[in-house]
Amino acid sequence: MGKDHQKHTKLVLRENDNFAHNEIAILGTKCSIIEIFVQKMSKILQKTSKIAYLDAFHADDITAPFYDTFTAHPSGTLSSNSAAQLNEYNERIRFANYDLLFINGNHYQGAKQILILDPEKEASVLKRLEQLDRVQFVIKLKDDATYFDFLTEKYPTIKNLKCYHIEEVETIANHINNLINEKISPVQGLVLAGGKSTRMGKDKTTLDYHGKSQLEHTVSLLKDNLLSTFVSVAAGQKAEKFEIIQDKFVDLGAFGAICSAFQQNPNKAWLVLASDLPFVTIDLVKKLIQNRNPKKMATAIKGQSKEFVEPLITIYEPKAYPILLSYLAQGYSCPRKVLINSDVEIVEVEDEFVRNVNTPEEYERAINEIRN
Repeated sequence: MGKDHQKHTKLVLRENDNFAHNEIAILGTKCSIIEIFVQKMSKILQKTSKIAYLDAFHADDITAPFYDTFTAHPSGTLSSNSAAQLNEYNERIRFANYDLLFINGNHYQGAKQILILDPEKEASVLKRLEQLDRVQFVIKLKDDATYFDFLTEKYPTIKNLKCYHIEEVETIANHINNLINEKISPVQGLVLAGGKSTRMGKDKTTLDYHGKSQLEHTVSLLKDNLLSTFVSVAAGQKAEKFEIIQDKFVDLGAFGAICSAFQQNPNKAWLVLASDLPFVTIDLVKKLIQNRNPKKMATAIKGQSKEFVEPLITIYEPKAYPILLSYLAQGYSCPRKVLINSDVEIVEVEDEFVRNVNTPEEYERAINEIRN
């Protein structure tokens, strides 16, 4: 008998809907009303969230282009036209950076729905009745709009859902914003302990600045802020007493450690903290958490007089994972480069808090400052 088929490694999947991490299809009325509705919602929501819209071409004479075009403007606008078929796996990468994807439900099915009651579109709703399995709320297009009998027969509890009038723009936008916030990922802690400590001459995680090893101290900074915390270690390395994540991206340093954490759980945000930062305090960690902006790719600490952010005192959102991998595909393994070129929330602190210690001389100076 031949060998059993070797299955692929089972990885933790990102929690996705059909096309994106978080999507809502709007259906029940004509496409022009849906488009106007999306425009009004997006104008309000874009102040705090990144919004996308998936629609279909409505012209019959559209043909695929012979080549892809990308037209950029200094304002930051990029218009593209390419020959491509919708593919759920590709679209989840395309829309990974968005907090919400609106979908024209007349053309594509969304995992969640908003139903607009339009008396003129009864046949359209009946046609898509099976797609209304996760309606979030209902909108009446007109005051006299009523629930269709077949709708209440299929979904008896639909009348218990919140119902708005189409003109209640701010109230509806607030409801949708709450749906966005419900998808914000919880934060877990990741302490980096897999470095080689070449310049120090000994393992920096074992150094004692605060009456215990620096590794223990760093872990406590995160745990005391109520974060479930893991220690990142190199392949084959151990860290007694701690939950560990072994580095699966060999010889990529901190970059590989961050990607390994996301590989273990791509549905959590990760507060990454290096173990060679003895001046970081519990209050600094708390400040970082309190100023977290989950609508951006990351929230990073920056010294007030420093030019760049500190990639090893940063909260990386789940949307950062595909961005990190895209930089790796280009041959870059510097997390700071990724942050510099991405949409990041910056939290400024005094420079003294972000000093790292790499040599015996720096260690002696740090000890004197901390203990005196």
